[in-house]
Amino acid sequence: MARIVMKFGGTSMAGIERIRHVASLVRRETERGNQLAVVVSAMAGETDRLVQLCREAASLYDPREYDVVVASGEQVTSGLLAITLQGMGLNARSYMGWQLPIRASGHASALIDHIDADVLERVFGEGGIAVIPGFLGVTSEGDLATLGRGGSDTSAVALAAALKADRCDIYTDVDGVYTTDPRIVPRARKLALVTYEEMLELASVGAKVLQTRSVGLAMRYNMPLQVVSSFEDKPGTLIVGDDAIEDRNMERNVITGIAHDKNEAMVTLTGLPDAPGSVAAIFEPLAETGVNVDMIVQSVPRRGAPSVLTFTVPTASLAHSVAELQKVKETIGFDEIVTDTDVVKVSAVGVGMRSNAGIAAKMFKTLADRGINILAITTSEIKVSVLIPEEYMELAVRVLHTAYGLDAEDEE
Repeated sequence: MARIVMKFGGTSMAGIERIRHVASLVRRETERGNQLAVVVSAMAGETDRLVQLCREAASLYDPREYDVVVASGEQVTSGLLAITLQGMGLNARSYMGWQLPIRASGHASALIDHIDADVLERVFGEGGIAVIPGFLGVTSEGDLATLGRGGSDTSAVALAAALKADRCDIYTDVDGVYTTDPRIVPRARKLALVTYEEMLELASVGAKVLQTRSVGLAMRYNMPLQVVSSFEDKPGTLIVGDDAIEDRNMERNVITGIAHDKNEAMVTLTGLPDAPGSVAAIFEPLAETGVNVDMIVQSVPRRGAPSVLTFTVPTASLAHSVAELQKVKETIGFDEIVTDTDVVKVSAVGVGMRSNAGIAAKMFKTLADRGINILAITTSEIKVSVLIPEEYMELAVRVLHTAYGLDAEDEE
């Protein structure tokens, strides 16, 4: 008997027929003798609808009341799934975040402080199934709190950790993690195993399968994650620690996957004075207003001469970033701000980079051979990312996927 947290996303919960299908998957796991906690998202598109209603009600809405509104989507699906399971003769009941409780701090993008597992332990002891709305918690004042977009994945992993579950299964509309987007590269391969670190990097640079925050939490508690399809009965992808990868897959590729992210905007400041504190004066106001800066490139033609500073921010933060920089333009003394949203970040990710030289050089040469100009570069221990013109995105992904030996073999 295993203890499993099953999480179902919005596409899986989109309507009564799909909820009935989810219920059949839950029943299958109970028939295998497993103890289950089921975490559900709102129906696909419902959270967006509720957020828009808040914006229409007031442009500067109260975050507390925002949480009350958007939390309703997950409450509906948890109740509907519990009703459906009960109709199948299963001992199921929904439990809101405040009933466990899931303690959280803040509103709109709250952080989970603590989860009390006693209620769920009693449910398991009675042979029951707990259905829990994802994305929700309760503050120390007793208010509803939501965990930010994608927070249902985080809810599921946190619950799995609190329950000391054997694993957390993330059911979605894809059947696993692929070496790249199969819509761009039809020969992309599904990965049986991925490390936490690789998944964190892939998620942070554009892979949409899992929310970054949930992967970080799973890594912290060494909680195995499994990404599986709600709609196809196929093996998924298991996300585990480095040791499990080494034990099972000694000959795996140096590069695990190629990711891309179109949510990038490039900002270039010209005529930036070559003086101590100039760069800090640029990034401090952005940090204070919550703008995340990614790639940074500074070009200094010669000591003492004005420089050119280029960096990237999320597209949604571009207008806000430019406004903040205009406020300090005269103080800092740079010439002008130039922006470009027709760019994309393409990344190669793999733990094999730690022990293999030449990974970045291969990326740069592969792109150069196809006439693709690199605008900016950033690296980590297991990732190399480049910023390129958006028009070359699909070509870059395809040629890099081939260059690193990730293409699936032709079927006989």
